[in-house]
Amino acid sequence: MTSTTHPPVTADRIDARGPQFSAAVTALVLIAVLLLPMTAATVLIGVQAVLFALGAGLGVQHTPTAWLFRHVVRPRISAPTELEDPQPPRFAQAVGLVFAAVAFVGFATGVTALGLVATGFALVAALLNALFRFCLGCELYLLLKRATAA
Repeated sequence: MTSTTHPPVTADRIDARGPQFSAAVTALVLIAVLLLPMTAATVLIGVQAVLFALGAGLGVQHTPTAWLFRHVVRPRISAPTELEDPQPPRFAQAVGLVFAAVAFVGFATGVTALGLVATGFALVAALLNALFRFCLGCELYLLLKRATAA
């Protein structure tokens, strides 16, 4: 029997706390990118780009951080009271991928300032989501969807 207070997570609806958890992990990775020596930062931003690509390509519910949330975090917290459409967070992952790719290219080609600025922008977005559950990429998705529907 399904509770109306705690809706079930389905293929078309996800626990809204999952992307927030993923944003927190992403923020930690991006902070490390900014603090590490350039070679390590380049490798780590490349890994983060791959993670963003997984989220954008397969959906946020199919990423390693989503797995961690589902199997380690979620069993220890209350059932979700709110579910969301996975498409806006998926779009946000694509936006994150663009910033991570720009950062990677910047670091790899020696244009360190470009890498640092792109990483900084991605970090601000991740922190806004992690700390305040305000997803810039999701909001951009909704704005674009409204603009194209009009």
